[in-house]
Amino acid sequence: MSIGPTLLPIFEQLGIYDEFLTIGKYLTHLVGYKETLVPLKPLDLRPVEEFTGYGQYIVARPKLYDLILKQIPPHKIHFGHRVLNITEKDNKVAIHLSNSDTIEGDIIVGADGAYSAVRQRMYEQLKTEGKLPKSDQEDLPFCCTCLVGQTKVLDPEEFPIVAEPQCNFSNLYGDDKPFTAAMEQRFRNSENSEWGDHPAQTMCEETRNLPIQLLDGKKRTLGDLYDQTPKEFISKVMLEEKVFTTWHHRRYVLMGDGAVTAMHDAIALANLFYAMPAKTGEDITRIFEEYQKERLPAVTESFNNSRQLAKTAGRGIVGAIILYLTTVIPAWLWRIALVIRRLADDQESYSVTTILRLNKHILPATLPIIYENLQPPYSP
Repeated sequence: MSIGPTLLPIFEQLGIYDEFLTIGKYLTHLVGYKETLVPLKPLDLRPVEEFTGYGQYIVARPKLYDLILKQIPPHKIHFGHRVLNITEKDNKVAIHLSNSDTIEGDIIVGADGAYSAVRQRMYEQLKTEGKLPKSDQEDLPFCCTCLVGQTKVLDPEEFPIVAEPQCNFSNLYGDDKPFTAAMEQRFRNSENSEWGDHPAQTMCEETRNLPIQLLDGKKRTLGDLYDQTPKEFISKVMLEEKVFTTWHHRRYVLMGDGAVTAMHDAIALANLFYAMPAKTGEDITRIFEEYQKERLPAVTESFNNSRQLAKTAGRGIVGAIILYLTTVIPAWLWRIALVIRRLADDQESYSVTTILRLNKHILPATLPIIYENLQPPYSP
């Protein structure tokens, strides 16, 4: 996954930035190729680093998970449990587990993906009460189908690209084919997924002859990577995207599905919880309302940006125009665009630790309510 300026300030505040750099691989350009392997003009990411002070990195998800988990006391995380039911009683919320245990708390945060069981439970209650908007009752709209996989550790003698000091991230745009391939090179060393050999292997066979550029002078195809990938590490995933309008109800609250968005949601909630004066229903409702007010614009923009990015891989005149503009935009215009869009406004600050006074061109945005109940040195 890609980690950059929108998360790295938080990593620095948490004291894990330096260690993250040891597991991430620095990325400066995104490179696209036509199916003939004719290269498109690379998209230079360095102007973003100039404006924010943080680079872009590719990191393996398991390594990032391990880094974050090390910061949390082990007794605070419980693995291998299945939630059977969620109930509310006496200003408490309880989750009932398959092992017959019950855990009580003041709130429940649904961070369980696009097909969130917490959201479904919350929406059932809202629908019964006649409070669920019609748009939130509709199914997730289908976006595209992805074949996702991770190779085993590649031999640098056979694949020299993995020994390069910087990450190579490339996209291949198939000619007159409904396929776009994205490949990222790293270190040497649900319900919408069709797991198992047949669905994924069928798509592998459909795409294995697409040529790829691995910068070793050899004629390579996706099949060369498929052959280096254990079958259990491949899945066919149907992507479905939607921004729901109902994020909370009583003591339930939801977080987004997606690496950066979900982390920003978590940061916003943590800040607001820290500033919450009490645990009454009124206080919790106010905090949840402020949370949605803060995060909804950023989430909506991220959703729209994702749809725009997807169009670069689309077939037809719109996709061709967007791809062309993306690859030919000069660096000076890219810098102006960053200022106009205020990219770094989507950075969050974790208020429980000392707010960083970063010497950047654009400072992170903050929510005023966060500081209402904070004492020095936390107040701005």
